[in-house]
Amino acid sequence: MIAGLLLFGATGAAAVVIWRNHGGGHAAGTTPPVLTGPAGDAVSPGTDAAAKASLALPPVDHRYLLEPVSGAPPVHYRFKHPPLAGVLFDVESGRVLWERNPRLEHQIASLTKMMTALIVAEHDPPQTLVRISARAAHTPGSATGLLPVARKVPLEPLLQALIMISANDAAVALAQHDAGSVGRFVKEMNLQAQALGLTCTHYSTPNGLRDRHNYSCPADLAALARADLANPRIAKIAATRTAQPRFPIKGKHLYLYNNHYFLQRGLPGLPEAQVTGLKTGFTDRAGRCYVTTARIGGRELGVVLLDSPNPLLQVPALLRAGFEDLGLAPPPASVKGTRPGVG
Repeated sequence: MIAGLLLFGATGAAAVVIWRNHGGGHAAGTTPPVLTGPAGDAVSPGTDAAAKASLALPPVDHRYLLEPVSGAPPVHYRFKHPPLAGVLFDVESGRVLWERNPRLEHQIASLTKMMTALIVAEHDPPQTLVRISARAAHTPGSATGLLPVARKVPLEPLLQALIMISANDAAVALAQHDAGSVGRFVKEMNLQAQALGLTCTHYSTPNGLRDRHNYSCPADLAALARADLANPRIAKIAATRTAQPRFPIKGKHLYLYNNHYFLQRGLPGLPEAQVTGLKTGFTDRAGRCYVTTARIGGRELGVVLLDSPNPLLQVPALLRAGFEDLGLAPPPASVKGTRPGVG
């Protein structure tokens, strides 16, 4: 089903947001808004670049924002060496269980790719072919390292590489394919952030390689995680440990191994928890950044940590505390490195 909202500004131009219902995902059961042009046409990979540049700002979609906090959140932890900022939340409802500086703006490194993935998954069908530019193929940092210049490759393996191995080259290739250039894609990212009500987020890159003017806050990243996991394509890839998609290179396949630590190794002290995603990132300025989601039974919790001195301890400690609050995990005798207290 498709529903539209129409806004008229002083110039008489109209901006439309379209929601497409689907059967998968989380409770919302819907995907984030698709940015559209003044005539109401959805932006597609073949859309003229000038038309994309003239996109009107859509109305804000509040569905994925966290619930306002009234009083102290139920989970209390005081870390000996706390993260700079973070939030523990219920993925289904957006309820906040713990927070520390939830609206503090900070560099986010490769957590940036959560927005890149969302836009690509909403705009570009899996079977689309992507032409690889020299710029994409020679992007530094974590990469597939195998992108054939001037050849067309299937889009879905690039999206898998973007999420699973944090491939910077895949981010550039997807950005160029979707918007015609990296610069125009970054504009789309910032428009989408505004459309989702992410008020402390700004992007300057599709992959997080550049820290300058590329930042967010825990509350916004939690909302973005909820939007990502509501998209069936992203949710499936984010929860995948290994993949071998066909790809037009020697060997005929990409061999992808998800680099999210907890997805591969599970959560210490929570053997019953199923880790469902989502993304990690690191630069010198951003520090260690984690967005981790996990499910026990029918309940799914997420934690966002920015500049954590020890995410391998702090992520499972917070998720365990959250599941304890829900009555889904027994309280431990002690949690090394933490002690109860006001967070």
